[in-house]
Amino acid sequence: MIHQIVAFIGQHAIWAGPIMFVVSFGESFAFASLLFPGTAIMIAAGALVPSGTLEVWPLLIGCITGATSGDAVSYWLGRRYGHLVERVWPFTRHPELLTRGYAFFGRHGGKSVFIGRFFGPLRAVIPLVAGISKMRPMRFWIANVSSAFVWAPALLLPGALIALFVHTLHIARDLKWLLLAALVALIVGAIWAVKKSRIFRRRIGL
Repeated sequence: MIHQIVAFIGQHAIWAGPIMFVVSFGESFAFASLLFPGTAIMIAAGALVPSGTLEVWPLLIGCITGATSGDAVSYWLGRRYGHLVERVWPFTRHPELLTRGYAFFGRHGGKSVFIGRFFGPLRAVIPLVAGISKMRPMRFWIANVSSAFVWAPALLLPGALIALFVHTLHIARDLKWLLLAALVALIVGAIWAVKKSRIFRRRIGL
């Protein structure tokens, strides 16, 4: 899925912005985040910027607006339906997501909307919890928008830096793309391994 999406926007740059909006929205929306490999797609898309395959501004605008919208919809659903959302997938199957979200929000309060953007599975849950907890709209929107403006460049930048490094090497074009793909896969794999290790440590009580 990741390869297909990145290959498509690499060949159809005009769709880069809208697709990144959908990817970031899905990554940030509480009821779809488990299905979207948004982090991996954003890192890989960033790798296409230095070569000129993609422009950075459509990617940034798509990611920022998508992330902001995903959090906003989650927040609105939380305010509108309250604890009823706990009876809907994925929380019926993964109730620990909301449990961790409530604990995180209880510790950090309004700041959790900004901080939570950078913490994997919590990213999409915190805005929902903020809505259920009746966080003030203005405070939510400030944290939501400001965190999106930091989060999007932070995920696009690693891919771009990897691409710059690879393109400075004096090797054949085909080998450059192979090395680029390998380095992006390494970063994505490292992120996945960290998430899995956290899940494992929670399960064994560490």
